[in-house]
Amino acid sequence: MLCGLRYRHASGSAHASDSFELHVPSLSIRRGDRLAVLGPSGSGKSTLLDSLALLLRPTSLDAWQITTANGPEDIGRLYAQHADGRIRMIRSAVLGYVLQTGGLLSFLNVRDNIGLPRRLLGFPPDGSVERVAAYLRIDTHLGKMPSQLSVGERQRVAIARAVAHGPALVLADEPTAALDRENAENVMRLLVGLGDEFETALVVASHDEPLLSRFGFSAIRHRVEGGAGHAMHAVFEN
Repeated sequence: MLCGLRYRHASGSAHASDSFELHVPSLSIRRGDRLAVLGPSGSGKSTLLDSLALLLRPTSLDAWQITTANGPEDIGRLYAQHADGRIRMIRSAVLGYVLQTGGLLSFLNVRDNIGLPRRLLGFPPDGSVERVAAYLRIDTHLGKMPSQLSVGERQRVAIARAVAHGPALVLADEPTAALDRENAENVMRLLVGLGDEFETALVVASHDEPLLSRFGFSAIRHRVEGGAGHAMHAVFEN
């Protein structure tokens, strides 16, 4: 449960219109949820995902609790204590992130890209990488390098990497933006299937509201205020 998060970015210029503030009055995400963050470019969708991924320190925060395997964690207290190491551990164990560009490491093959989060967490090989790759139909590419894959195949590898360590929440930033309609449908179907199989919550940012609606995503309601000489203020809540 997240309450009262604000993240303010000021450009440093004298113009108020160059400033941006993200405000999350209230947001609750449970295992198995499918939530869509919808809106045009520049509306704050990626900033919201980066905040949920514990990559951006809030400007202010009322309360934020994340449940881990060891019980609930008070994220607000950890930020106040500057407990960056603990925050990194929570991010690695609880979250998976599919970047819009895939974010694969060019010097690792597909198997090692998918297995990287598991290795960083100290998990032993248990076939999870192979099982997820087979589900996503990329198991025949495990020995290939990212440069040898199509755009759609690279996106499937990015999804596999985000889920192979069994996170409670997977965030995806425009995961189908670079794909044609058919591949976008296929990738979303596979992502949703993995979420169902692993009881993982999905939060997906996208321009494509009809696609996410077809797959049963509920909208994280948002409104954007400001513009035309005023600071932009983006509000998200469900």
